Amino acid sequence: MAESTVPDKGRAGLAAVLRSLVFYGAFYGVSVLMVLLAVAVMPLGRDRYKAVVRMWSTWHRACARLLLGIRVDMGDFVPRAGVLYAIKHETYFEAIDLPHIYPQPVVFATEQLLRIPLWGAIGTRYGLIAVDRARGASALRAMLTAARRWTADGRPLVIFPEGTRVPHGTQAPLQAGFAGLYKMLGLPVVPVAVDSGPLYKPRWKRSGTIRYRCGAEIPPGLPREEIEARVHAAINALNP
Repeated sequence: MAESTVPDKGRAGLAAVLRSLVFYGAFYGVSVLMVLLAVAVMPLGRDRYKAVVRMWSTWHRACARLLLGIRVDMGDFVPRAGVLYAIKHETYFEAIDLPHIYPQPVVFATEQLLRIPLWGAIGTRYGLIAVDRARGASALRAMLTAARRWTADGRPLVIFPEGTRVPHGTQAPLQAGFAGLYKMLGLPVVPVAVDSGPLYKPRWKRSGTIRYRCGAEIPPGLPREEIEARVHAAINALNP
């Protein structure tokens, strides 16, 4: 039997609290500097700007490994362009990890994130696409236009189809906009399961291994009920 990657569900010990405090200081302290660096290099060209975003994501991965004791198991994951990645969303870990594991991903993100001073401007210029559910069909058309513009140079699309963070072990329904984007983009979908929830907790993080697992590629053109059912099952493959 394989060794479990999920720690016991007891209260966080003193070591976990101390590791988390050091992690917060190191990661968020450097994050402030990287935001300022990203703003400073904006006039120097898009490549340098994108490099700063990747550095920030890689710094997060390094802090998680060295300070929290969190390893990452990618399985047979090989990122590529020309597909829509639909990822399970349990914590901020996978959201911050995206520029590290994908080549300059174009990510659908909640509109509130893009309102954050400086960070929102950086994200918008990098390729985050605002999701505004209150605007309905007009928002869907705007997202489609932005997605086609950003992916014209081969960048992969990434979406969290549940629309928000979902606790580990919970299987939330997919947001209605996902099926609409799938239909209009005409791209195959690669569902990705991730089990960051038991380790990357909101306050005190725990050591262990976070796993990513890609499901089988799903072709374009399927009915809404079928694409939603197949994606929902695949992104929850690592749930207990």
